[in-house]
Amino acid sequence: MIEGQEGVTWPQWLALARACEQSGIGTLYRSDHYIDLSGRHPERGSLDAWATLSALAAVTETIRLGTMVSPATFRHPSVLAKVAATADLISGGRIDVGLGAGWHEREHDAYGFPFPPTGERMEMLEEQLEIVVRTWSEDAVTFEGRHYALHDLDAQPRPVQKPHPPLILGGNAGPRSARLAARYADEYNIAFPTRAQIEERRSNIERACKQAGRDPIPFSVMTTVIVGDSEQDLEQRVRRVAERTGADAGTLINDPPETWILGTVERAAAQIQQLSDLGVSRLMCQHLAHEDTEFVHVLGEQLAPLVG
Repeated sequence: MIEGQEGVTWPQWLALARACEQSGIGTLYRSDHYIDLSGRHPERGSLDAWATLSALAAVTETIRLGTMVSPATFRHPSVLAKVAATADLISGGRIDVGLGAGWHEREHDAYGFPFPPTGERMEMLEEQLEIVVRTWSEDAVTFEGRHYALHDLDAQPRPVQKPHPPLILGGNAGPRSARLAARYADEYNIAFPTRAQIEERRSNIERACKQAGRDPIPFSVMTTVIVGDSEQDLEQRVRRVAERTGADAGTLINDPPETWILGTVERAAAQIQQLSDLGVSRLMCQHLAHEDTEFVHVLGEQLAPLVG
């Protein structure tokens, strides 16, 4: 999982995608942001998420591509459904669509996107989910909601994947988010959780699915991952991340954040096994030093065989 707003260039995207395919990594996701979230590096720009995915779809063959996650506030749902369907067609059916309510107010203000209160953004997300799913599968969609209205829309061409591209909902698994996941999502993702949060939020999703009359959907976690094939390799990789983020390398090495996966291949595998034991079905590895494509090979060729 790459933070595209951290100044990732097109050549770097190409190198990352090729490294994924060469090393057997099955998915490459990117954030959907337009500015550096820390506020410290305005010079770090971002290519548009969906334009990037469509371009990568044309030059890759095996990896799945998707957003983690697209804010409901950025695009009209008809536009989102169209760009995702376009990428799915270009890729031959390799697109996942991550959706969320949006959260970064400064970004919205800078680009002129409305940023209503949380409850209203959740209303927008709910309407978007219905519209996106229906326009991917129905011939004449009419929708009258508080935020959006469509009239006899037959959105052609349809996505390759049937019944539609997988939908990943991201959030904190609160009551409304869990209910929407149970109704629409194929996977639920939470970011940087503690073990206690994993247990609580997974239970929330499972309970909502049961109430909706469906089996529990996969529950995934996204967090920062730094892995080395030796202690020296790990230290060098940590220092790259520290330099990029402004963190103290020594602190990261000796007292890493509780929610990160950090260690040699064997130690990282043990940490990931603990997540699996808590019911996590997939780990999305946030890679902050995106110019380091060798790290991708370590993930795919050394770590994945130990945890797959």
